Amino acid sequence: MSQNDALNDDDLEKSGESLIDFIKSSKAESALQGAREKLQEFFVHHIKTKKTTTEILNSLVHAKEVVSQKLLHLEGQKTQMMQEIERMEQEVQRSLSKSHTLNSEQEFLQRELERLRDAEQEIQTLQQEVDEDTTEVIPSVIYVAQLYFKVTKIKLEVDTEPHILRGVSYGADVVTPINIDTSVRSSCDVSDELWSLVNTEW
Repeated sequence: MSQNDALNDDDLEKSGESLIDFIKSSKAESALQGAREKLQEFFVHHIKTKKTTTEILNSLVHAKEVVSQKLLHLEGQKTQMMQEIERMEQEVQRSLSKSHTLNSEQEFLQRELERLRDAEQEIQTLQQEVDEDTTEVIPSVIYVAQLYFKVTKIKLEVDTEPHILRGVSYGADVVTPINIDTSVRSSCDVSDELWSLVNTEW
């Protein structure tokens, strides 16, 4: 080893010892300790912040779920209320329709009642006229019929067909039945046959 190399080793050793003495005598260790403590405090604060943030997020998620449930419940109530409103509107519409129908039926019945009253009045008027005519006409008709029977001795039925002339002749000494179809014979023939049954001896 040369003299220069030995000198350099001594200088390096002295420099290292001087550096160690400087570090020990300086505030580097206390500064390092302070940095460690601050790092520990920062870590603890970070953990607390993370925990608080997690709790806040959980609270928000729970609140969101609660709000969602309330919204679903309100939506269900809204749907139910809309259905009830629709049902009530339909009921009101049916009631209005029924009321309109009842009003129409009432108006129809009122018109029918008025028509029946008018018809009743007409019938009463006709009945009164018939009664008056009957009072005047029937006695004269009865008188003519009785006079006709006394003269001709012919009694005709009244409940036959319109074109059938049916009855009995009590003229002379023989009772002669009468049954003439006027639809196939002329009026003169019918008149002649009837007069032939009349007794002309006075």
